[in-house]
Amino acid sequence: MIRIKGLSVALFVLAPVALAQQVVWGQCGGNGWAGATTCVTGSTCTVQNEWYSQCIPGTAPPASSTSLTVTPPPTSTSTSSDPSSTPIAGLNYWFSFGDSYTQTGFDPNGVLPSPGNVLGNPPFPGWTSTGGGPNWVGFGATTYNKSQVMLYNYAYGGATIDSALVAPYDPSVISLKGQVDQYLAGAATKPPSTPWTSANSLFSIWIGINDLGGSYYQGGDRAAFSDTLLDAEFALVQKLVRIAFFDTGARNFLFAFVPPTDRSPLMLGQSTDAQALLKTVIGGFNTKLAAKAAAFKESHTGVQNYIWDASATFTKILDAPAAYGFTDVLNYGSAPGLFWTNDLHPTSEWFCFVLRGDVWLIWIVAGPVHKVCAQDVAAVLASTIW
Repeated sequence: MIRIKGLSVALFVLAPVALAQQVVWGQCGGNGWAGATTCVTGSTCTVQNEWYSQCIPGTAPPASSTSLTVTPPPTSTSTSSDPSSTPIAGLNYWFSFGDSYTQTGFDPNGVLPSPGNVLGNPPFPGWTSTGGGPNWVGFGATTYNKSQVMLYNYAYGGATIDSALVAPYDPSVISLKGQVDQYLAGAATKPPSTPWTSANSLFSIWIGINDLGGSYYQGGDRAAFSDTLLDAEFALVQKLVRIAFFDTGARNFLFAFVPPTDRSPLMLGQSTDAQALLKTVIGGFNTKLAAKAAAFKESHTGVQNYIWDASATFTKILDAPAAYGFTDVLNYGSAPGLFWTNDLHPTSEWFCFVLRGDVWLIWIVAGPVHKVCAQDVAAVLASTIW
């Protein structure tokens, strides 16, 4: 119990508390962190920022120590135009593409990912659409993984697959096509700062929310238009694998289904017919995405696909919100218990402050949406190195 300005503050954590020491490269601290805060022998809990501390290999106190040794993060001014980093054995790479559900605000011309700074720029958790906390790739790169993962996240809020097919809300938005072009101009060339290989790299694409939301109500054959969208997407996937006679190297892909945004507050404000139509379009798109991914794997030797059913992840929470710590899946805002942080985006992690007498009780609620997403992705990738 801590007394602050005359008030006694007690911290109650509803999330399970991990008492064991954290493994190398695992998270060991940060705002809202309720897990282990000491590292196994041979690693030190290193602060990256207020959200994230990580067990970095190096001198550490004995395993029996109950004190937390915190080492400031190394000062880095390197950028992608200054690839002076020395390759580090054991690192794996994650190249991510998508929209606001995935974005962290990464600038490929800025500071690049490195041990202790797995997002590169901006500082963890980045610029997310979650209301301030980490999103699924942030949780995935820092906590729910099996190795040290360097995340190059090209995702951009508002993105569609190709702006020529579905215009984004603003012309400045970088589409999936533009994101792939950014990657091809930089990390794809395997500079010294990013020495990835086909074996240690994962390429994830979670796209389609804005494509379908911005076109489902239009006339014509919606199923045929989903084919058009997916043809455009997999033309870009082809670029990640090979351009003409040049092998660009990508082999391991994670494709994510479009979630049930027909159940978002944005759509709940529309007619039931509109909701039903979007639901049908999303379902058809996801079915075609799975088939397209399977066909691509079949026609490309060495390609491995992983499918994350994001629709199922969202549905299980929306259907049984109390099991995940939520009390309201219809409205949005910053109040505790809300699934949605705004009319289209789910939350990351929320806290409840309750004053009882002169004691503030701080409840850290288990099961934020993006954390559950990261856990489900980790389950999909359980047989891999990521």
